[in-house]
Amino acid sequence: MTIHPERIVLTVEEAAERLGVGRTLLYALVRSGDIESIAIGRLRRIPLDALDEFVSRLRAVARDHDMADRD
Repeated sequence: MTIHPERIVLTVEEAAERLGVGRTLLYALVRSGDIESIAIGRLRRIPLDALDEFVSRLRAVARDHDMADRD
């Protein structure tokens, strides 16, 4: 599967591949609201920056957890 760097939205499959997770997990993350998705007609797409925001939130939680462990 080729991901084109100029695209600003990805299919669920492309987004899952980019994160290195399975399609089922990505659908669950979308359903729970952890990853933003948009509807374009009948299609479901993931904005590229939604993946960046998701990873940033995970990193912040990990940092907070590491800091709490040090106290």
